[in-house]
Amino acid sequence: MKSPLLALFSILAVSPLLAAEALPPLPPAMNIPRPAPATDAPYAPQPILPGGVVVPLFPPDSPYLKQEKLKEAEVYTMSGAAPGRIASIVSIHNPSIEFHAGNRALNTGAVVIVVAGGGHNTLNVGGEGADFVPFFANHGINTVILRNRLRRDGYNAKTDAVYDAQQAVKVVRAYADAWKLDPKKIGIMGFSAGAELATPAGLFWAEFDQKNDTPGNPFAKISSRPDFVGVVYPGPTPFTQPRGPNAPAAGTEWKPPAIPRDAPPSFTVCAGFGDRVHAIWANDWFTAMLNAGIPNIEMHIYARGRHPGDTPYAGDPPSTGGLTNRGGIAFGTWHDRFIEWLRDLGFLSKPGVETLAAKDATANLTRPAPGTGGGGRRGGQGAPVATPAPTAK
Repeated sequence: MKSPLLALFSILAVSPLLAAEALPPLPPAMNIPRPAPATDAPYAPQPILPGGVVVPLFPPDSPYLKQEKLKEAEVYTMSGAAPGRIASIVSIHNPSIEFHAGNRALNTGAVVIVVAGGGHNTLNVGGEGADFVPFFANHGINTVILRNRLRRDGYNAKTDAVYDAQQAVKVVRAYADAWKLDPKKIGIMGFSAGAELATPAGLFWAEFDQKNDTPGNPFAKISSRPDFVGVVYPGPTPFTQPRGPNAPAAGTEWKPPAIPRDAPPSFTVCAGFGDRVHAIWANDWFTAMLNAGIPNIEMHIYARGRHPGDTPYAGDPPSTGGLTNRGGIAFGTWHDRFIEWLRDLGFLSKPGVETLAAKDATANLTRPAPGTGGGGRRGGQGAPVATPAPTAK
């Protein structure tokens, strides 16, 4: 026989008046970024974050563009883990930049053009693009997300995509006044395949500027030289000797490209053992710059970590990229080292104040290159040195 108290509990448990009501359903994610529809006009790139100002890099009749592809719409892939968050973009035929202002109360006038990776097969603008907008804003830094053309869509990663990066520097510098930027604090940062665009942009600006100094080009006299370069777990740089089908013909000696004496400073970062191949490519870049006597270069190779997307070994931290903390390992703090480097070189001072980086780059024009009698007590074998070209505005 049940006790009176137990019987009361049984009644309460089944009473419809006291049963828990079902929660109302959650609303779907809102303000999801979407590509524009295809029309009879050139495709109009859309912002992937609220407030983005999107500027196509080239006029619709530019010889750099494929007219037969220009009307095709971009294709977005959304994150499977975070509803409403963009992961990547493909089918980019009208390359563009997307500008986001930093915190105006902290504005340094500095801007970073971020170039996402993706193996030239996709453009990972989520973790290696959009995430950096609020991060940089908190340091008074403005952000530009580059949307460059991809090899998978029929473009050459060494020419078409690099031209996009170089033109992006020109366009950002041209609108510096409108966006309250310091035209001498414009940098570019590439991730993985994106570093294959950022590194040549830090070398070959004079050739690009000369090629595009044509009548009717509003950007003709604007320099495409970046003021600093970020090289993050890079793909092959211009100093990586080609192998396989890209190797020089038999009997032909490969020569690395010449380095301008006023090449911009660069910040290089990668995991070491767990991302060995990319670490070797990172070292190719850093060593060439060091041998050439380029000032203010910095490199961090971390003991732990892997390339984004790689399968981690048992006990390894997550193989994530961008700003993620990578499970709390030191490699997950690399972006703090980057901010410290920018501050050391004067890029986080008030707009209009000459940076240490600019002073040193100018001074380097008159310093003897290593290996030419000015390489220190032992001299030294320097990389090829280019004759500096006149600097455009």
